Amino acid sequence: MYDLIIIGGGPAGLTAAIYAIRKRLNVLLLSKDLGGKTNYRLALPWIEDYQVIRGLEIVNKFRTELEYLDFARHIESVDKVERKDDHFIVTTKGGATLESKAVILATGTRQVRMNVPGEKEYTMKGLCYSALSYAPLFIDKSVVVIGEEDLALRSASELSTVAKEVTMICANDKMLDSPLGHKLQQAKNVKIMKDCEIVEVQGDEYARKLIVKDKAGKLNEYRADGMFVEKALTPNTSMVKDLVKLDEQGRIIIDSACRTNIPGLFAAGDVTNSYAEQVLVAVGEGVKAALSAYEYLLPKL
Repeated sequence: MYDLIIIGGGPAGLTAAIYAIRKRLNVLLLSKDLGGKTNYRLALPWIEDYQVIRGLEIVNKFRTELEYLDFARHIESVDKVERKDDHFIVTTKGGATLESKAVILATGTRQVRMNVPGEKEYTMKGLCYSALSYAPLFIDKSVVVIGEEDLALRSASELSTVAKEVTMICANDKMLDSPLGHKLQQAKNVKIMKDCEIVEVQGDEYARKLIVKDKAGKLNEYRADGMFVEKALTPNTSMVKDLVKLDEQGRIIIDSACRTNIPGLFAAGDVTNSYAEQVLVAVGEGVKAALSAYEYLLPKL
């Protein structure tokens, strides 16, 4: 039986694993890959890599360390987490059954995509999914935000403070009747296109334009320096959906020490209801989760 199993190999999971190893815990990290969202970097024609603060160096250091310690990692996704008596049973996609005294969930989120031609080809080549991370790169540029929920409103609002022009393309206008929605409708550099559907992403080396169909069925082109798909974030919680308490968005509810409502079960990073989907925030949450798990495990070691 392991002292601790960490599920997820992104910034939060990697950090938690390294801290747990340094606490001399018998730990195993389970993930289909290592690095999570840091494996994706936005490329823009006017930006050099050194101009972007990514938190990538920290994550890569931990990833390199964990790759060296191959006994502490297993590259496989998890199917289910169950509690049995005073410990947990973790079942992998391949059917392996692992037991642990404590578990940290750091499985992150996945972006709801448009599923249109060109999207996959231009992902992170002018087309991306996090205005919160990249808005400062678009000073005096033209950008398009695709989406109509709260995430899209927040993104368009932040971009409007730096970009020359923001075009928001919405399937509906339900969320526009809100403080952020009112602000966007009054902003001089924001244009809102309602009842529109993205048909295709086109470009050369980078995404350059969107083909959009309006409610009358007419196709229009929108050119921009950058495009943000901000439709929604779906937490990866299927393996614990019947075990832990989730918020209305499906994220794992944690306290300030990354504890869930289940003793011995901790969570960190984007999969939780903590603030901001940022690499450095996830790194800090991974540290907190590992230290909390260690404190929980001390009487049992």
